[in-house]
Amino acid sequence: MGRDLVVEDVPEPTPGPGEVLVQVKACGVCGSDIHIAREGVTPTAFQPITLGHEPAGVVAEVGPGVTGFRPGDRVCVCPFLTCGQCLNCRLGHPQVCLERRCIGIQADGALAEYVRVPAVNLIPLPDNVPFDQGAVITDAVATPFHALTAVGRLRAGETVAVFGCGGLGVHGVQLARLGGAALVIAVDVREAPLRRAREVGADVIVNAAKDDPVAAVMDQTHGLGVDLAVELVGVNQSISQAVECVRPGGRVAVAGLGPDPITVQPPIQFVRREVALLGSYGFTVSETAALVGLAASGRLDLSRSVSLTLPLGEVNQALRRLEAKTDDPVRIVITP
Repeated sequence: MGRDLVVEDVPEPTPGPGEVLVQVKACGVCGSDIHIAREGVTPTAFQPITLGHEPAGVVAEVGPGVTGFRPGDRVCVCPFLTCGQCLNCRLGHPQVCLERRCIGIQADGALAEYVRVPAVNLIPLPDNVPFDQGAVITDAVATPFHALTAVGRLRAGETVAVFGCGGLGVHGVQLARLGGAALVIAVDVREAPLRRAREVGADVIVNAAKDDPVAAVMDQTHGLGVDLAVELVGVNQSISQAVECVRPGGRVAVAGLGPDPITVQPPIQFVRREVALLGSYGFTVSETAALVGLAASGRLDLSRSVSLTLPLGEVNQALRRLEAKTDDPVRIVITP
């Protein structure tokens, strides 16, 4: 806990059957890396372990039986390792695979020159999508996309409140707008993320450190509440506020990860309003591929998503800057 990461030489991985070796060109640094390396609240499966779960790069070598990819192909990587056989996988929900692992947490990750992953985890990355943006897609964009579309079931013309406008939330605002939301309300406690939210499409911004976000939402929706609220912080207060600000029959998708228990309204209110409170975890390969397609077409602008790029030797500086929110970064990317 609180210890610096160590950069050292390790043997280059060899891809096995169905696996691919990817030469990493960019790897995003995430709040989960802070939980592991700086806070010690997220345990890894073993130590020492290579962190990093937001990679993009070039196929360096393919293992036996791999088809569809060859050395030199540009790719980004869905970080979840799934079994494909359990009930959840068969039902089409591999993000909650019963045997799920994640590179950088339960397997060696991509804060390295090379990472070994199953070929089924690769998404082709077109030439017009830079590696750093491809890396950011594999978590910072895909996580709110899954929360909005798969869990929150956003429909065109609906009203949306996004709680938290950091690395996940700023993309949540963009994606809500792209998904046809008629009104997007962005909530945060800091001015810089709120300014960014406004720049990428929020109709209304609310500083929850100064104003009551529930009252603001009700005012903007004529007392009804929004159809969908997405919480991307993992704080009990904002989750409770998200529940209170949706209309009767509305949905709340919580993708923020935090240690505190969730407490919302008493059942006599919560039940009578028939509010759906739903957890949202991760994303799928197909969702990641859809986002790559949106970025390649120009519909999804990620040109402002990478706040800083640093070499692998400065990974600890990246972690410290992200933890301290120095200059309010959206995402910091490491280039091995």
